[in-house]
Amino acid sequence: MTDTLAPSSRHRWLALVVLCLGELMIVLDSTIVNVALPSIRTDLGFGETELVWVVNAYMLTFGGCLLLGGRLGDLYGHRRVFLAGLAFFTLASLVCGLAQSRGVLVAARAIQGLGGAVVSAVALSLIMNLFSETNERARAMGVYGFVCAGGGSIGVLLGGLLTSLSWHWIFLVNLPIGVAVYVASLRLLAPSPASATRQRLDVAGAVTVTLSLMLAVYGVVGGNEAGWSSPQTVVTLGLSVVLMAAFLTIESRTAHPLVPLGLFRRRNIVVSNVCAILWSAGMFAWFFLSALYLQQVLGYTPMQVGLAFLPANLVMAVLSLGWSAKLVMRFGIRTPLVAGLALAALGLLLFARAPVAGDFWAHVLPGMVLLGVGAGVAFNPMLMAAMHDVSPDDAGLASGLVNTAFMLGGALGLAVLASIAAAHSQSLLATGHDAIAALNGGYQIAFAVGALFALVAAVLGGWLLRAEVRADADTPAIAHH
Repeated sequence: MTDTLAPSSRHRWLALVVLCLGELMIVLDSTIVNVALPSIRTDLGFGETELVWVVNAYMLTFGGCLLLGGRLGDLYGHRRVFLAGLAFFTLASLVCGLAQSRGVLVAARAIQGLGGAVVSAVALSLIMNLFSETNERARAMGVYGFVCAGGGSIGVLLGGLLTSLSWHWIFLVNLPIGVAVYVASLRLLAPSPASATRQRLDVAGAVTVTLSLMLAVYGVVGGNEAGWSSPQTVVTLGLSVVLMAAFLTIESRTAHPLVPLGLFRRRNIVVSNVCAILWSAGMFAWFFLSALYLQQVLGYTPMQVGLAFLPANLVMAVLSLGWSAKLVMRFGIRTPLVAGLALAALGLLLFARAPVAGDFWAHVLPGMVLLGVGAGVAFNPMLMAAMHDVSPDDAGLASGLVNTAFMLGGALGLAVLASIAAAHSQSLLATGHDAIAALNGGYQIAFAVGALFALVAAVLGGWLLRAEVRADADTPAIAHH
C-alpha cells in the first residue's frame, strides 16, 4: 500500500472501530439487562409477569423496526439515519438509567429498541460501503461479526460488574459511549447521499410490515406465558400473518416498494436469511439456556457465569479478527459457513449431555470452545452471503433483512426451546425426578433441538448457497447492477 493510500486506509479502519462500538452498545443492551432483572424487580416493584416487559419492550420495537430502519438509511443517507438512531438510543438510555417508575422504564426501553434497530440496520451497510476491496471487506466483516457474536456474552460479565454497583449503571454506561461514537462518527463518516432515484418512503408497506413483525415478536415472546394455543397468542400471530400478507400485496403493486420482492429471487439472500433464522435459534438456546444451566443447576453466581463465557469470547475474537477472513479468502463463503455451523451443532450436543453434577472442565468448557469456534468461523461468511449480491442502494435493506432474520429467529427459537425445556421438566417431575434433575433434563432436550437447528442450517448452506467470494475474485462482494 502506498503512503498516499495509508491515511485513507487508517481512516476507514478508525471508522470501523467507531461503527463497531455503536453496534456493541446495541448488542450488549440485549443481554446486560438480564443479570440486573432481580435488582430492577425489587427496586421498582415489578411483578413476575410485568418484569418480562423490561426485556420484551426492547425486543418488540427492535425486531419490528429493523426493515424500516434499513430502508430509511437507503433513502435518506446511511450516516444521517445512523446518527439519528444513535441519538435516540443514547437519550433513551439516560431515561432508563434515571427511571424511578415501571412505566417510564418500559417506555424508555421501547424507544431504546427503536434506536437500536436503526443503528443495527445501517451499521452493516456503512461498513460494506467503506470497504469495497474483497480482502479488506472480509477482515472488516470479521471484526463486525465478532462484535455481534461475542457482545452478548460480554454483556453478562459487564452486567454482573455494573449491577453490583447499581442496576441504573447498566443503562448510564451507554451515555459516554453514545456521545463518543456520535462525535467520532461526525468526523470519520462521510455524509452519505440520499437515494439518487428520489424514491418516496413506502408508508403503507412500512406500517404493515412493522406492525406485522411487532405482533410476531409479541406473540412469540408471550407464547410461553399465555400458552401457545391461548386466544391471545393465536389472535396475535394470526393478525401478524394477515398484515404480512397485506404487506406482500402492497409491495407487489407499489411503484417504490419498501422491500422489492425481486430480491427474493436471489438464492443467496433467501438461503442466508433462512440459515440466519435457524442458527440464531440455536445460538440463543446456547447463550440463554447455558447461562441458566450454570446458575440454576451448577449454582454459579452471575459473575462466574460471565467468566465461564470468556473462553468462547476469546476463541471468537481470535477467529473473527483474523482467521475467519483468511478462511473466506481461501475457501470462499460456503465451506467456512458449513464448518462453523457444524461445530456449533456439535457444541450444543455436548451441552445436551451435561449432567446435574457437571464439571466446568469436562462438561462446560469443551462445548463453549466448540461454540466459540463455530461462531467465530461462521458469522463472517453468514453476513457476507446475506449482503453478497445486492446493489449499494439496497445495502441497508439487505442488512435490515438479515438482522430481522437473526432477531426473529432468536426470539422464536428461544420461546420454542424454552417451552420444550419447561414441558420436559414438568414430565420428569411428574415421574418422580427431583427438581434439579428435572430442570437439567429440560435444558438437555432444548440443547439437542438447538443442535438440530444449527445442523439443518449447515446442510441448507452447503447445499443451496452459491456465494463463493475469494481473494482472487474480480468483482466485489456487492455487485453493481
